[in-house]
Amino acid sequence: MRIGFCFVLFVAVSFLSCADKGLQKDAAGVFEATEVLVSSESQGKIQVLDLEEGDHLTAGQVYGYIDTTQLYLKKRQLLAGLRSVDIRRPDIRKQIAVIEQQITVARTELRRMENLVKAGAGNQKQVDDWAHQIAVLEKELSAQRSTLNKTDEGATAEVENLQYQVMQIDDQLSKSRIVAPQSGVVLVKYAQAGEVTAPGKPLFSMADISVLYLRAYITASQLSQLKLGQPVKVYADYQEDGQREYPGIVSWISDKAEFTPKGIQTRDERANSVYAVKIAVQNDGYLKIGQYGEASFLTEEQ
Repeated sequence: MRIGFCFVLFVAVSFLSCADKGLQKDAAGVFEATEVLVSSESQGKIQVLDLEEGDHLTAGQVYGYIDTTQLYLKKRQLLAGLRSVDIRRPDIRKQIAVIEQQITVARTELRRMENLVKAGAGNQKQVDDWAHQIAVLEKELSAQRSTLNKTDEGATAEVENLQYQVMQIDDQLSKSRIVAPQSGVVLVKYAQAGEVTAPGKPLFSMADISVLYLRAYITASQLSQLKLGQPVKVYADYQEDGQREYPGIVSWISDKAEFTPKGIQTRDERANSVYAVKIAVQNDGYLKIGQYGEASFLTEEQ
């Protein structure tokens, strides 16, 4: 009786073992995220860089800034230049008012002399003199107005030039702020407050880990089983819990074959070239970048 029980137990364990070995996955790889390298956009000393590796950042939030003393002083200088131009801008109305008044007086005298000539109490020479004087004053007025207009146009152009320079300074000031380009987690911090940086120098890298991608490899024979947007089952390895299952979506399929990467096992191990695929998985907080995972392709029967 005892021998029969042991035999049945042995058969059951052997069956379970064989069944477990039969649960082969279709592809395997590691989880990754789209990494964003945030670099400096200006040169100078980093005054503040308030972030650490593992911190969660919010898109558009300022987490530091680079020294802007020289930019601030330059902007103040330009603003002073704008005020100076405004002070030197000619007041055209006031500067031509005197000649306009002289022309008004001369026209009044011309009309008076014309009336005297009509009445026989004046002479034509006085009328001609006043008409000549009016013509001279009008030419002077035209010349002065032209000169003042050109001076005003030059001041306007100078103001426009200074305003563009102020806009450039404002742009440089905005680029001195260290801003998170997207929401996500800081992966690596490359710089510290107090260091001198330059345009293009990396400050930190970050990634949105709310969605991770299992980058796996499949053989050419498996390509017919996959299409973009297809749901698949993804399994992540855990030391204590074994494997955790997640729903995934095929988000990318490479159109070029690669040589079989080291450490990547596929269902057809004899294939000497494979195709990379990416499977998007919503992260519940347990998935980590670089973690090993496997995928099982769903069929219509499943």
